[in-house]
Amino acid sequence: MAAAPSTPQRPAAGPRPVRVLKFGGTSMGTTPEALARIARIVASVHRHSDVAVVVSARGDATDRLIEEAHSASATPPARELDQLMATGEARSAALLAIALDELRVPAVSLLGGQAGFTVSGRHTDGRIQDIATARLRQILARGEVAVVAGFQGVNEAGDVVTLGRGGSDTSAVALAVALGAAVCEIYTDVDGVFSADPRVVPQAHLIPVIRNSVMSEMAQSGARVLHPRSVELSGRAGVSLHVRSTFSQRQGTVVVPDQEGAETAMVESPGSVTAVTHEPGSARVTVVGVGPDAPPPGTEVLVLLAGASVPVDMMTRFADASGRHGWAFTVPAADVATVTGLLASPSRKVTVDPAVAKVSVVGAGLLSDPRVLGRALDALLAVGTEPLALTTSRSRISVMVAEADCAGAVAALHEEFLPAPGSPGAAHRPTVAVGSPA
Repeated sequence: MAAAPSTPQRPAAGPRPVRVLKFGGTSMGTTPEALARIARIVASVHRHSDVAVVVSARGDATDRLIEEAHSASATPPARELDQLMATGEARSAALLAIALDELRVPAVSLLGGQAGFTVSGRHTDGRIQDIATARLRQILARGEVAVVAGFQGVNEAGDVVTLGRGGSDTSAVALAVALGAAVCEIYTDVDGVFSADPRVVPQAHLIPVIRNSVMSEMAQSGARVLHPRSVELSGRAGVSLHVRSTFSQRQGTVVVPDQEGAETAMVESPGSVTAVTHEPGSARVTVVGVGPDAPPPGTEVLVLLAGASVPVDMMTRFADASGRHGWAFTVPAADVATVTGLLASPSRKVTVDPAVAKVSVVGAGLLSDPRVLGRALDALLAVGTEPLALTTSRSRISVMVAEADCAGAVAALHEEFLPAPGSPGAAHRPTVAVGSPA
């Protein structure tokens, strides 16, 4: 642990800006050194600003808590699961406050409910309704750091409700909105947002600035740097996100609100590709009617899946070779057993391809340039990847592929649209990348 200064730090006189910092589980780590590193970052920011910090559970603590719950019961009650999972973030908050005290930085740790977070909805998947900031503002006015346990709040009954995996990002953005901060700073274990996952495409480059709407599409299509709900909330509220590494001095990526107009006019041009994302771990489900008199599956399929909170993606209506109509769609592989159980019926045939992935090309105004879709399909076919399904939006083209083809598909699309300088692709393809390697 770093040695404490000889005298306590005191906040500067007069009004100070409010900064909201969020540290993820990998940043929090599991060692005293990791905790001390974060405490030093917070202490440095606190010299010039009022600081609220949102923390995740350390390392893989949440996974271990879930394992403990399932060791006690195959189906732990959702309320008790929330009570248990929330302790991971509570532990992080208290430990960081202790580490700050060691540096003579006054700090107060708060559970989500103590920080004023009111959450509605079902246990393990709540939604933030309000943040009563009176106590937080009192803490900041005294020159103390508020260290808030992310991922949680309380409902009207006073019970803990968690926000779902990745919910600490949403806690941090909501807190920035409530406290009037212009930027929410997300500290993580990567240098920022890249044009593809560097573990799959080593030549992927850091994107210095990106519009919120494009970042939202990236988050929804597999980019794991930011939770989709946090990006959506920041876009609605007009709060920028600054994604940066806990472990380096690189400037990271700034996600700017779309409404900043002229300031972001040069961030992307219509028809430009910003990134290639991927989302493995999906299964393709097809449902058709069985028997000559069986009615074709209808919207009752969607009702059943929605009732079980199973997310459905890339859904299409089709007719098979015998003329029977049905549905084809993807679900998370972890939900296959739930889906097959829900849809089992003498009048329906359900088949599952358990290993598919979604690969997406993301950018601004992609449909304004019809060549983008053709180039994407050509690039996939050139490496022997057969598209199984396709969906498009203004900012995204998503293709379903066999999971075994996922990495190759990502690499092929990145080379097609975002070739590294000096690569064969850069020599004969138009460059539509945003920014350059930092």
